[in-house]
Amino acid sequence: MAYENQVRRRRRSAIRRVWLYSLLLSLPALAFTAVFLLQHRTSLAAALLIAGVLLIYLALVASALVDTLVRPLQTLFNVVSSLREGDYSFRARGAGAPDALGELAAEINALADLMQKQRVRSLEATALLARILEVMHAPLFAFDRENLLQLVNNAGLKLLGLPYARAFGRSARELGIEDLLGMPDQTVYTFAGKPARWLLRKTAFRQDGAPHTLLLLADVSQPLQEEEQIAWKRLIRVLGHELSNSLAPIKSIAGSLLARVDGAPADEDTLRDFRRGLGVVESRADSLHRFVQSYRLLAQLPPPRFRPVPIGPLLERVVLLEQRLAVKLDSGPAAILSADPDQLEQMFINLLANAVDASLANGAKPVRVSWTRGNASLTVAIEDQGLGIANADNLFVPFYTTKPAGSGVGLALAQQIARAHGGEVRLVNREDGQGARATVTLPLASRNSS
Repeated sequence: MAYENQVRRRRRSAIRRVWLYSLLLSLPALAFTAVFLLQHRTSLAAALLIAGVLLIYLALVASALVDTLVRPLQTLFNVVSSLREGDYSFRARGAGAPDALGELAAEINALADLMQKQRVRSLEATALLARILEVMHAPLFAFDRENLLQLVNNAGLKLLGLPYARAFGRSARELGIEDLLGMPDQTVYTFAGKPARWLLRKTAFRQDGAPHTLLLLADVSQPLQEEEQIAWKRLIRVLGHELSNSLAPIKSIAGSLLARVDGAPADEDTLRDFRRGLGVVESRADSLHRFVQSYRLLAQLPPPRFRPVPIGPLLERVVLLEQRLAVKLDSGPAAILSADPDQLEQMFINLLANAVDASLANGAKPVRVSWTRGNASLTVAIEDQGLGIANADNLFVPFYTTKPAGSGVGLALAQQIARAHGGEVRLVNREDGQGARATVTLPLASRNSS
């Protein structure tokens, strides 16, 4: 408002100067007319008439001069004012005139065209950026110098568990991510109560001259788990090879000695001790050999042979195999998977066995199996009523088990099978009651493959 008032005062001052210069320009003509009338002793009435006509003529000429100079400037002022306000639709007239005002009008019109194109590009770039942020799976946050949230995408809101209205403008402390602002770039971070691991990318930028901090989180859980799986496989292959090479001759030698004990010249007590000792050696060698072979299966899982597989009949077969406890199978929508049926059955058998073991340890409560269908994926849920998960960090780590006679292969093998089919296995504690829920997400078969 102050700027507009200042511009108006300057415009009125410029108009007054033009009128003043027009008056000064007409003074010689007025003086010459007065001298001429005095020399010819013209009557007063005639002198007044001549003077009036001359004044009217000079006023009209001065008015035309002022209008010729001021009106284009007023038009240019209105165009520039519109540009300052962000309205690029106005253009100055007279841009084709071969004079200074015409050239100025042409330059202002060219500036307006350029600013309009830049604004369209800016709007398109902003819309593209907003679209990219919407479809990004990586959470993104931008904080100002007061550590207040100024930008967040849908993935970030999902991670925070808050709607946009409740997240925007709040401090990092209130959002529970204050630790991220103090961490260096490329730090692996884990949120409390969440199994996923995130790689922090951190950078600084300026907006309106003020410093801001940009945080980008990349989920590296699966890549890290895949690297761990590769490392475990290498270790298993080495250990399995060495142990198998040692256990096979131990078992063979123990069996041969056990067969020759009966003919040895010794008393009955000594022979009985030999038999017992050699039997233990043979039995443990055989058990260790089977144990090693189970881990070698994990390390040498063949690639799946894909073909159309109906999910309903497959789950029915898996449920029928479990006879230790009643398993309830909820019917779901018809769905076809492109998968290896043998590997899928093994995966669901392992998951169902874990669920039944957990329920048996807590009063033999029923286990429930169900499935739901999405647009491009299928989710199978296996719910038990056991004691829940105590340590979720090591669930899919080979060798790790909480069962006295467990091998620690079942969940790791199930996860490996699911990922070979483009899916994922998750195991969490149930929110609606006691126990755990295992969910398997697998892609549906395309129409061409089915």
